[in-house]
Amino acid sequence: MERSVALLLGAYLLGSFPTGWVVVRLLTGQDVRRVGSGRTGGTNAMRAGGLPAGLLTGLGDLLKGALAILLARLLFPDQPMAGVIAGWLAVAGHNWSIWMGFRGGAGTAPNIGAALALWPLSAAVLLPMIPLAAALTGYASLTSMVLALAIPLVFAVRTVFFNGPWVEILYGLGTLGMVAWALRPNFRRLREGTEPRLRISMRPTHSVRIPQG
Repeated sequence: MERSVALLLGAYLLGSFPTGWVVVRLLTGQDVRRVGSGRTGGTNAMRAGGLPAGLLTGLGDLLKGALAILLARLLFPDQPMAGVIAGWLAVAGHNWSIWMGFRGGAGTAPNIGAALALWPLSAAVLLPMIPLAAALTGYASLTSMVLALAIPLVFAVRTVFFNGPWVEILYGLGTLGMVAWALRPNFRRLREGTEPRLRISMRPTHSVRIPQG
C-alpha cells in the first residue's frame, strides 16, 4: 500500500514541477503564464525567454517523465503497468500542476521522456521526429499531436516485433488523449486561422497572452 501511494504521489508531483515557470522566472524575471499561450511548456518558455529558456524547459520536462518511470521501476520491478501509470501521472501532473492552479503545459516533453525511459530504442524514432514534424507542420501544437500519435504506434511495433509488454501501448493511448485534450484551444485557433506559427528565436518573441477561451 505504501509503495502504491509513493508511486502515485511521486509520479504526479514529479510531473507537476513547473520547469518552464522556474526557468523563465530565473532567466527573465517574468511569469511565463502571462506570456504567449500562458502554458508552462517549452514552446511558451521559448516565447517568453528565447531559445535557451525553451531548451532548458524541454530538457527538464523530458527528465520529469523519465524520472517517473525510474521511480516505478524502483518501487515495482518487473511490473510494466506500474511504469504505464507513472507515465500517465507525470503527463497529467505537467498538464494540471498542483503548483500552477491545475494548469500547465500540453504534455509533450514529459510524454516523450517517459516513452524513452520505457523503451530507450524509441529515441531512434521520436527524437528525429521532433525537428522533422516541426519543420513539416510549422506549428508547435501539430508537432505535439504528431509525436503523441507516434508514441502508441512505436510501442505497438515493440509489442509485435520485439515482444514488448502490450500495456505500454495503453501508455501511448492514454497520453494521446491527455495531449489532445490540452490542445483543444490550439485546434480551435487552427480552424480559425489564428494559431501562431512556431518561431525559433534566441530572443523572446511574445509579451502578450494569446487568448485561451
